[in-house]
Amino acid sequence: MINGMINVYKEQGYTSHDVVAKLRGILHQKKIGHTGTLDPNAVGVLPVCLGRGTKLCDMLTATKKQYRTTFQFGKETDTEDIWGEEIESFPIPNSEEDVRGAILSFAGDYDQIPPMYSAKKTQGKKLYELAREGKVVERKPQKVKIYEISNIEIRLPEVSMTVTCSKGTYIRSLCRDIGRKLQSGAYMTELIRTKSSGFRIENSHTLAQIEEAAKEGRLEEYIIPIEKVFSSLPQGTVQKHYNKLLYNGNPLKQSCFFETNLDIEKKLRVYDEDGHFIGIYQWRKQMFFPDKIFYDQND
Repeated sequence: MINGMINVYKEQGYTSHDVVAKLRGILHQKKIGHTGTLDPNAVGVLPVCLGRGTKLCDMLTATKKQYRTTFQFGKETDTEDIWGEEIESFPIPNSEEDVRGAILSFAGDYDQIPPMYSAKKTQGKKLYELAREGKVVERKPQKVKIYEISNIEIRLPEVSMTVTCSKGTYIRSLCRDIGRKLQSGAYMTELIRTKSSGFRIENSHTLAQIEEAAKEGRLEEYIIPIEKVFSSLPQGTVQKHYNKLLYNGNPLKQSCFFETNLDIEKKLRVYDEDGHFIGIYQWRKQMFFPDKIFYDQND
């Protein structure tokens, strides 16, 4: 079984589930998961976890993302993007200064109403299922964070911008809200995820490239080791004498480590004396307790 991560470039027309299904066929293993849904019409970075790397999925889904998006003023659609049906038309703003000001006003925390065509659930059903039945239901605003909006290009009625945001942010809905702030309508025409969980679009690989690498026996070129995700954390190496405690997932005293000045304020990247990455530990109650264990002696 392959353990690690792979930075997939999701192409238009694929769902995130499609990507996982395709990879299961290419890699011949079932234990695969992605780290955050990307709309079928969107493209870009989709980090995929493999084998024991699937333990990372929940950790990486919660991290910030970056997108390059383009939208147009003048109408709203039922899906909030160019692929939906027009529901209302509006006048186009004529001041670039007003447009820029409206865009930048969304930096920071804001309460965003998710689109009807989304996977959010209400009354046990996904919103897009209700939307396909022709139903529109009230949605509760969700608190999201826009860390930065940059590289704004205004060519009215079209605007392009780069958005760095929190988990759960719908860029379609951000475009919609910018339009409404200007008493206009707006709909997204393009969405590219350029960064996610530390992975960048310039280092991503299409499914065709991954399949070719697998056939040629050079798949390891694309596999990212689990421990690389935690490269910014301090490292601790456990003395061989304490391997039984280590492999059984027990908490560890500072005296179990070779290092004598471990930073107890940060999580710790733990290895055994033979250099195997064991997992991530956290200091509490005067000991290092396992947070996530990735090593398996049976492999």
